[in-house]
Amino acid sequence: MLARRFSIVCLLVAIFGMGLATLVAETSRVAPIHATQSLFSMCDSGGVSACR
Repeated sequence: MLARRFSIVCLLVAIFGMGLATLVAETSRVAPIHATQSLFSMCDSGGVSACR
């Protein structure tokens, strides 16, 4: 009985942890996308030798 409760608690904590990790990953993933877009816009404008 105790093992069953422990396994249920572990599964709930794992699901909560995965959800929290997904939120953190989405938040940190936003910054590099903007940096990449600014690099490509600089290449399109003819800067840095048109980014060969």
